[in-house]
Amino acid sequence: MDMQFGLGTFGDVSRGADGTLLTAAQTIRNIVTQAVKADEVGVDYFGIGEHHRHEFAVSSPEMVLAAIAGRTERIHLGTAVTVLSSDDPVRVYERFATLDALSNGRAEVVLGRGSFTESFPLFGYDLRDYDRLFEEKLELFAELVKEQPVTWQGTVRAPLENADVFPKTENGLRTWVGVGGSPESVIRVARYGFGLTLAIIGGAAGRFKPFVDLYHRSTASFGTSVHPISVHSPGHIADTDDEAWDAAFEGMAAMNDTIGRERGWPAYSRARFQNEIGPEGAVYAGSPDRVAKKIVDTVRTLGIGRFELKYATGTMPHEVLMRSIELYGTEVIPRVRRLLAHD
Repeated sequence: MDMQFGLGTFGDVSRGADGTLLTAAQTIRNIVTQAVKADEVGVDYFGIGEHHRHEFAVSSPEMVLAAIAGRTERIHLGTAVTVLSSDDPVRVYERFATLDALSNGRAEVVLGRGSFTESFPLFGYDLRDYDRLFEEKLELFAELVKEQPVTWQGTVRAPLENADVFPKTENGLRTWVGVGGSPESVIRVARYGFGLTLAIIGGAAGRFKPFVDLYHRSTASFGTSVHPISVHSPGHIADTDDEAWDAAFEGMAAMNDTIGRERGWPAYSRARFQNEIGPEGAVYAGSPDRVAKKIVDTVRTLGIGRFELKYATGTMPHEVLMRSIELYGTEVIPRVRRLLAHD
């Protein structure tokens, strides 16, 4: 697979031109417009996260992705992530197989535990079963994507006996698993032969090289398929460094003020932000040239096959996000490709 470039959003509820928060409904409509722009400027993948809280507008990514599928032609569409632990694997497969049909084979699913836990009590799950829920449901999903009758028994849902699930896809459903940095999680992904998505939200990308190596060793040990590795990290692009940094800091500080307060994070400072946009940080913010060079460093360090920029953080206005998407497609991606061509 050639190097691919993606964009991802959690559907952060953003501000309008007058500074007031938009409705969730308008935020969702804006996300569709943003994805259309991403398709137009040559981005390869567009991912939407699943959340169940007021800061984020999207609780059903597949519905939004289906709307996007009808207005785009080439861009692949998936999640960032689907919280499999609090969902039903059969229904997840069915929804994405349907999306795959609507998009002419462009659907992908990224499964994960989720960094937020609101979905567990919402759908009647006990957080004490956090690990067991994900392990068993991932095991079942691995059987479902084979698209053959499934016989399965676990402890977290009713057993299946020679159950066939529809619709079938025409060419299979590309499946990834999002991992935050646990060796056990990397080994699990390799065992099932899924693609590995590394969520790098703090520290230098080089810290994750041992996980890349572990994935390759594990796939060789299990004899499973080896897939290109994807990296998902936050960032923002503007015409100048200062413009990008001011907008990104404001958005990240706004998010920290709400979510960080719940989790006991320290106040988000400009000094911390400046460290995170440097070589030892995980935020890809700045002018197109600066962001392109940082992506190239990550690709070279980790040997990945896809880079996905989480382009929306906090309450950034729609117009600002649209400019970031445009610069990513028209300026950053071509720069990265040129630089990598010399390797």
